[in-house]
Amino acid sequence: MAGTDPSDGLSVILGLETSCDETAAAVVTHDGRVLSSVVSSQAELHARYGGVVPEIASRRHLELVAPVVRGALEDAGVTLDGIDRVAVTQGPGLVGALLVGISAAKALAWSRRLPLVPVDHLDGHVASLSLGDDPLEPPFLCLLASGGHTLLLAVREYGVSERLGTTLDDAAGEAFDKGARLVGLGYPGGAALDRAAGGGDPAAFAFPVARLRGLDFSFSGLKTALLYVVRDLGAVEVERRRADLAASFQHAIVRALVERLRDAAEQTGLERVAVVGGVAANSELRAALPDARFAPLDLCTDNAAMIASAARYVEAVPYPRYLALDAYASIS
Repeated sequence: MAGTDPSDGLSVILGLETSCDETAAAVVTHDGRVLSSVVSSQAELHARYGGVVPEIASRRHLELVAPVVRGALEDAGVTLDGIDRVAVTQGPGLVGALLVGISAAKALAWSRRLPLVPVDHLDGHVASLSLGDDPLEPPFLCLLASGGHTLLLAVREYGVSERLGTTLDDAAGEAFDKGARLVGLGYPGGAALDRAAGGGDPAAFAFPVARLRGLDFSFSGLKTALLYVVRDLGAVEVERRRADLAASFQHAIVRALVERLRDAAEQTGLERVAVVGGVAANSELRAALPDARFAPLDLCTDNAAMIASAARYVEAVPYPRYLALDAYASIS
Protein backbone atom coordinates (compact mmCIF):
# COMPACT_ATOMS: atom_id res chain seq x y z
CA MET A 1 0.00 0.00 0.00
CA ALA A 2 1.38 3.38 -0.94
CA GLY A 3 0.33 6.83 -2.00
CA THR A 4 -1.17 9.86 -0.29
CA ASP A 5 -2.15 9.09 3.27
CA PRO A 6 -5.15 10.85 4.85
CA SER A 7 -3.44 10.44 8.23
CA ASP A 8 -0.44 12.64 7.35
CA GLY A 9 0.66 14.36 10.55
CA LEU A 10 -1.42 12.02 12.73
CA SER A 11 0.32 9.42 14.91
CA VAL A 12 -1.55 6.13 14.74
CA ILE A 13 -1.06 2.60 16.06
CA LEU A 14 -2.04 -0.56 14.21
CA GLY A 15 -3.16 -3.23 16.67
CA LEU A 16 -3.62 -6.98 16.11
CA GLU A 17 -5.41 -9.49 18.36
CA THR A 18 -5.54 -13.27 17.79
CA SER A 19 -5.44 -14.74 21.29
CA CYS A 20 -8.46 -17.05 20.94
CA ASP A 21 -11.17 -17.20 18.28
CA GLU A 22 -11.46 -13.58 17.16
CA THR A 23 -9.19 -12.25 14.43
CA ALA A 24 -9.05 -8.51 14.98
CA ALA A 25 -7.22 -5.42 13.77
CA ALA A 26 -7.70 -1.77 14.66
CA VAL A 27 -6.20 1.65 14.12
CA VAL A 28 -6.05 3.93 17.17
CA THR A 29 -4.51 7.37 17.64
CA HIS A 30 -2.07 8.11 20.44
CA ASP A 31 -4.71 10.24 22.15
CA GLY A 32 -7.14 7.30 22.26
CA ARG A 33 -9.44 7.82 19.29
CA VAL A 34 -10.53 4.63 17.54
CA LEU A 35 -10.30 5.19 13.80
CA SER A 36 -11.29 1.62 12.96
CA SER A 37 -11.93 -1.71 14.63
CA VAL A 38 -12.51 -4.88 12.63
CA VAL A 39 -13.32 -8.18 14.38
CA SER A 40 -13.96 -11.47 12.61
CA SER A 41 -15.40 -14.05 15.01
CA GLN A 42 -15.06 -17.81 14.65
CA ALA A 43 -17.93 -18.57 17.05
CA GLU A 44 -20.06 -20.36 14.46
CA LEU A 45 -17.07 -22.39 13.31
CA HIS A 46 -16.48 -23.78 16.82
CA ALA A 47 -20.12 -24.08 17.89
CA ARG A 48 -20.42 -27.66 16.61
CA TYR A 49 -17.64 -28.71 18.98
CA GLY A 50 -19.08 -26.98 22.04
CA GLY A 51 -15.92 -24.90 22.51
CA VAL A 52 -12.86 -23.49 20.79
CA VAL A 53 -10.63 -26.04 19.03
CA PRO A 54 -7.09 -24.56 19.11
CA GLU A 55 -5.84 -26.04 15.83
CA ILE A 56 -8.95 -24.93 13.93
CA ALA A 57 -8.68 -21.46 15.46
CA SER A 58 -5.04 -21.11 14.40
CA ARG A 59 -5.75 -22.16 10.82
CA ARG A 60 -8.66 -19.74 10.58
CA HIS A 61 -6.51 -16.90 11.89
CA LEU A 62 -4.06 -17.61 9.08
CA GLU A 63 -6.85 -17.16 6.54
CA LEU A 64 -8.30 -14.02 8.12
CA VAL A 65 -5.40 -11.95 9.43
CA ALA A 66 -4.45 -10.28 6.12
CA PRO A 67 -7.98 -9.28 5.05
CA VAL A 68 -8.82 -8.10 8.58
CA VAL A 69 -5.73 -5.86 8.69
CA ARG A 70 -6.54 -4.57 5.21
CA GLY A 71 -10.09 -3.81 6.30
CA ALA A 72 -8.93 -1.93 9.40
CA LEU A 73 -6.58 0.25 7.37
CA GLU A 74 -9.25 0.98 4.77
CA ASP A 75 -11.89 1.81 7.39
CA ALA A 76 -9.46 4.19 9.10
CA GLY A 77 -8.54 5.85 5.83
CA VAL A 78 -4.83 5.21 6.33
CA THR A 79 -2.12 3.18 4.66
CA LEU A 80 0.80 1.33 6.19
CA ASP A 81 2.87 4.45 5.44
CA GLY A 82 0.78 6.27 8.05
CA ILE A 83 1.38 3.76 10.86
CA ASP A 84 4.12 4.68 13.36
CA ARG A 85 4.07 1.47 15.42
CA VAL A 86 2.47 -1.98 15.44
CA ALA A 87 0.95 -3.54 18.57
CA VAL A 88 0.07 -7.20 19.05
CA THR A 89 -1.22 -9.51 21.77
CA GLN A 90 1.69 -11.57 23.11
CA GLY A 91 -0.36 -13.56 25.66
CA PRO A 92 -2.08 -15.08 27.47
CA GLY A 93 -4.10 -17.18 25.06
CA LEU A 94 -3.87 -20.13 22.70
CA VAL A 95 -0.22 -20.30 21.67
CA GLY A 96 -0.88 -21.31 18.07
CA ALA A 97 -3.42 -18.53 17.64
CA LEU A 98 -1.15 -15.96 19.27
CA LEU A 99 1.76 -16.91 17.01
CA VAL A 100 -0.30 -16.09 13.92
CA GLY A 101 -0.86 -12.55 15.14
CA ILE A 102 2.70 -12.13 16.35
CA SER A 103 4.12 -13.36 13.04
CA ALA A 104 1.88 -10.98 11.10
CA ALA A 105 2.78 -8.07 13.37
CA LYS A 106 6.50 -8.81 13.05
CA ALA A 107 6.23 -8.91 9.26
CA LEU A 108 4.31 -5.64 9.08
CA ALA A 109 6.63 -3.84 11.49
CA TRP A 110 9.81 -5.24 9.94
CA SER A 111 8.73 -4.34 6.40
CA ARG A 112 8.38 -0.67 7.44
CA ARG A 113 11.23 -0.69 10.01
CA LEU A 114 8.68 0.24 12.67
CA PRO A 115 8.83 -0.47 16.40
CA LEU A 116 6.61 -3.27 17.71
CA VAL A 117 4.74 -3.26 21.02
CA PRO A 118 3.99 -6.65 22.66
CA VAL A 119 0.83 -6.30 24.76
CA ASP A 120 -0.59 -8.45 27.54
CA HIS A 121 -4.15 -9.37 26.62
CA LEU A 122 -5.43 -8.55 30.12
CA ASP A 123 -3.80 -5.11 30.08
CA GLY A 124 -5.61 -4.62 26.79
CA HIS A 125 -9.01 -5.19 28.39
CA VAL A 126 -8.20 -2.65 31.11
CA ALA A 127 -6.92 -0.15 28.52
CA SER A 128 -10.28 -0.27 26.71
CA LEU A 129 -11.42 2.12 29.46
CA SER A 130 -8.95 4.76 28.25
CA LEU A 131 -10.47 5.05 24.77
CA GLY A 132 -12.95 7.61 23.51
CA ASP A 133 -14.01 11.08 24.57
CA ASP A 134 -14.42 10.25 28.27
CA PRO A 135 -11.48 8.05 29.32
CA LEU A 136 -11.45 6.69 32.86
CA GLU A 137 -8.44 7.96 34.75
CA PRO A 138 -6.72 5.76 37.37
CA PRO A 139 -6.75 4.88 40.17
CA PHE A 140 -9.75 2.54 40.11
CA LEU A 141 -10.80 -0.97 41.02
CA CYS A 142 -11.33 -3.19 37.98
CA LEU A 143 -13.18 -6.47 37.55
CA LEU A 144 -11.93 -8.31 34.48
CA ALA A 145 -14.37 -11.11 33.67
CA SER A 146 -14.18 -13.05 30.43
CA GLY A 147 -14.31 -16.57 29.06
CA GLY A 148 -10.73 -17.25 30.08
CA HIS A 149 -10.10 -15.02 33.07
CA THR A 150 -11.71 -13.56 36.17
CA LEU A 151 -9.54 -11.07 38.04
CA LEU A 152 -9.89 -8.24 40.52
CA LEU A 153 -7.29 -5.55 39.88
CA ALA A 154 -6.28 -2.36 41.64
CA VAL A 155 -5.29 -0.15 38.71
CA ARG A 156 -2.96 2.61 39.90
CA GLU A 157 -2.00 3.62 36.37
CA TYR A 158 -2.52 2.10 32.94
CA GLY A 159 -0.06 -0.70 32.38
CA VAL A 160 0.50 -1.11 36.14
CA SER A 161 -2.01 -3.01 38.26
CA GLU A 162 -2.09 -5.10 41.43
CA ARG A 163 -3.86 -8.45 41.29
CA LEU A 164 -6.19 -8.69 44.28
CA GLY A 165 -8.05 -11.88 43.43
CA THR A 166 -8.57 -14.46 40.71
CA THR A 167 -10.64 -17.55 40.02
CA LEU A 168 -9.44 -20.83 41.46
CA ASP A 169 -11.14 -22.85 38.71
CA ASP A 170 -13.57 -21.73 36.00
CA ALA A 171 -13.66 -18.17 34.75
CA ALA A 172 -17.02 -16.38 34.98
CA GLY A 173 -17.46 -16.36 31.20
CA GLU A 174 -16.60 -20.06 31.05
CA ALA A 175 -19.24 -20.72 33.71
CA PHE A 176 -21.80 -18.82 31.64
CA ASP A 177 -20.94 -20.88 28.55
CA LYS A 178 -21.02 -24.21 30.40
CA GLY A 179 -24.28 -23.31 32.12
CA ALA A 180 -25.86 -22.34 28.83
CA ARG A 181 -24.83 -25.67 27.32
CA LEU A 182 -26.30 -27.58 30.28
CA VAL A 183 -29.72 -25.96 29.85
CA GLY A 184 -29.73 -26.47 26.09
CA LEU A 185 -28.74 -23.03 24.82
CA GLY A 186 -25.68 -24.12 22.84
CA TYR A 187 -22.25 -22.51 22.45
CA PRO A 188 -21.22 -19.76 22.81
CA GLY A 189 -23.91 -19.34 25.41
CA GLY A 190 -23.24 -16.26 27.53
CA ALA A 191 -25.43 -13.90 25.52
CA ALA A 192 -28.09 -16.58 24.95
CA LEU A 193 -28.28 -17.31 28.68
CA ASP A 194 -28.60 -13.58 29.41
CA ARG A 195 -31.51 -13.32 26.97
CA ALA A 196 -33.22 -16.43 28.36
CA ALA A 197 -32.80 -15.16 31.92
CA GLY A 198 -34.82 -12.07 31.05
CA GLY A 199 -37.99 -14.16 31.07
CA GLY A 200 -37.20 -16.19 34.19
CA ASP A 201 -37.34 -15.97 37.97
CA PRO A 202 -33.87 -15.55 39.55
CA ALA A 203 -35.20 -16.94 42.83
CA ALA A 204 -36.64 -20.11 41.31
CA PHE A 205 -33.52 -22.16 42.13
CA ALA A 206 -31.12 -21.53 45.03
CA PHE A 207 -27.71 -22.01 43.46
CA PRO A 208 -24.67 -21.69 45.76
CA VAL A 209 -22.15 -18.86 45.80
CA ALA A 210 -18.68 -19.96 46.91
CA ARG A 211 -17.35 -18.14 49.96
CA LEU A 212 -13.55 -18.10 49.98
CA ARG A 213 -11.00 -16.33 52.06
CA GLY A 214 -9.58 -13.23 50.48
CA LEU A 215 -10.87 -11.93 47.17
CA ASP A 216 -10.70 -15.06 45.00
CA PHE A 217 -13.58 -16.62 43.04
CA SER A 218 -14.76 -20.17 42.42
CA PHE A 219 -17.46 -21.21 39.96
CA SER A 220 -16.94 -24.96 39.61
CA GLY A 221 -19.34 -25.78 42.46
CA LEU A 222 -22.01 -23.60 40.92
CA LYS A 223 -21.64 -25.38 37.59
CA THR A 224 -21.87 -28.78 39.31
CA ALA A 225 -25.00 -27.69 41.20
CA LEU A 226 -26.66 -26.77 37.90
CA LEU A 227 -25.65 -30.13 36.42
CA TYR A 228 -27.37 -32.00 39.26
CA VAL A 229 -30.53 -29.88 39.00
CA VAL A 230 -30.70 -30.49 35.24
CA ARG A 231 -30.29 -34.25 35.75
CA ASP A 232 -32.98 -34.34 38.43
CA LEU A 233 -35.48 -32.31 36.39
CA GLY A 234 -35.19 -34.31 33.17
CA ALA A 235 -35.19 -33.06 29.59
CA VAL A 236 -38.88 -32.10 29.39
CA GLU A 237 -38.88 -30.12 32.63
CA VAL A 238 -35.56 -28.43 31.77
CA GLU A 239 -37.06 -27.18 28.54
CA ARG A 240 -40.16 -25.94 30.33
CA ARG A 241 -38.18 -24.19 33.07
CA ARG A 242 -35.20 -23.08 30.98
CA ALA A 243 -35.80 -19.37 31.65
CA ASP A 244 -35.93 -19.93 35.43
CA LEU A 245 -32.76 -22.04 35.32
CA ALA A 246 -30.97 -19.39 33.28
CA ALA A 247 -32.12 -16.55 35.54
CA SER A 248 -31.17 -18.37 38.76
CA PHE A 249 -27.79 -19.48 37.44
CA GLN A 250 -26.97 -16.03 36.10
CA HIS A 251 -28.05 -14.42 39.37
CA ALA A 252 -25.59 -16.61 41.31
CA ILE A 253 -22.67 -15.64 39.05
CA VAL A 254 -23.51 -11.95 39.19
CA ARG A 255 -23.94 -12.11 42.95
CA ALA A 256 -20.48 -13.66 43.33
CA LEU A 257 -18.88 -10.96 41.17
CA VAL A 258 -20.67 -8.06 42.83
CA GLU A 259 -19.99 -9.25 46.39
CA ARG A 260 -16.27 -9.63 45.67
CA LEU A 261 -16.15 -6.20 44.03
CA ARG A 262 -17.72 -4.60 47.07
CA ASP A 263 -15.33 -6.45 49.39
CA ALA A 264 -12.38 -5.25 47.33
CA ALA A 265 -13.62 -1.66 47.30
CA GLU A 266 -13.91 -1.73 51.06
CA GLN A 267 -10.45 -3.22 51.54
CA THR A 268 -8.62 -0.96 49.08
CA GLY A 269 -10.53 2.26 49.58
CA LEU A 270 -10.81 2.65 45.80
CA GLU A 271 -14.14 4.35 45.17
CA ARG A 272 -14.26 4.11 41.38
CA VAL A 273 -15.16 0.70 39.99
CA ALA A 274 -14.84 -0.54 36.41
CA VAL A 275 -15.79 -3.77 34.65
CA VAL A 276 -14.18 -5.09 31.45
CA GLY A 277 -14.13 -8.33 29.45
CA GLY A 278 -16.89 -10.27 27.73
CA VAL A 279 -18.96 -10.66 30.90
CA ALA A 280 -19.12 -6.85 31.15
CA ALA A 281 -21.81 -7.05 28.46
CA ASN A 282 -24.14 -8.99 30.79
CA SER A 283 -27.32 -7.03 31.43
CA GLU A 284 -27.85 -8.17 35.03
CA LEU A 285 -24.28 -7.32 35.99
CA ARG A 286 -24.68 -3.85 34.51
CA ALA A 287 -27.94 -3.36 36.38
CA ALA A 288 -26.38 -4.54 39.65
CA LEU A 289 -23.55 -1.99 39.39
CA PRO A 290 -25.25 1.23 38.26
CA ASP A 291 -22.37 3.43 39.45
CA ALA A 292 -19.61 1.36 37.84
CA ARG A 293 -17.83 2.22 34.61
CA PHE A 294 -18.24 -0.51 31.99
CA ALA A 295 -16.24 -1.04 28.85
CA PRO A 296 -18.26 -0.04 25.75
CA LEU A 297 -20.31 -2.98 24.49
CA ASP A 298 -18.31 -3.22 21.25
CA LEU A 299 -15.06 -3.39 23.26
CA CYS A 300 -16.13 -5.98 25.86
CA THR A 301 -15.21 -9.05 23.84
CA ASP A 302 -11.75 -9.51 22.33
CA ASN A 303 -10.78 -6.73 19.93
CA ALA A 304 -7.65 -5.02 18.65
CA ALA A 305 -8.61 -1.47 19.62
CA MET A 306 -7.91 -2.34 23.25
CA ILE A 307 -4.53 -3.81 22.25
CA ALA A 308 -3.57 -0.65 20.39
CA SER A 309 -4.79 1.36 23.37
CA ALA A 310 -2.61 -0.61 25.79
CA ALA A 311 0.37 -0.04 23.49
CA ARG A 312 0.24 3.64 24.44
CA TYR A 313 1.45 2.67 27.93
CA VAL A 314 4.05 0.01 27.02
CA GLU A 315 7.59 0.56 25.84
CA ALA A 316 8.00 -0.38 22.19
CA VAL A 317 10.64 -2.86 21.05
CA PRO A 318 12.76 -1.14 18.37
CA TYR A 319 13.41 -2.59 14.91
CA PRO A 320 14.61 -5.33 14.49
CA ARG A 321 14.99 -6.64 18.06
CA TYR A 322 11.44 -8.02 18.16
CA LEU A 323 12.12 -10.74 15.59
CA ALA A 324 12.81 -13.20 18.43
CA LEU A 325 9.57 -12.28 20.26
CA ASP A 326 7.57 -15.31 21.39
CA ALA A 327 4.05 -15.91 22.76
CA TYR A 328 3.05 -17.04 26.25
CA ALA A 329 -0.03 -19.10 27.04
CA SER A 330 -0.91 -18.21 30.63
CA ILE A 331 -0.61 -15.42 33.15
CA SER A 332 2.24 -15.64 35.62
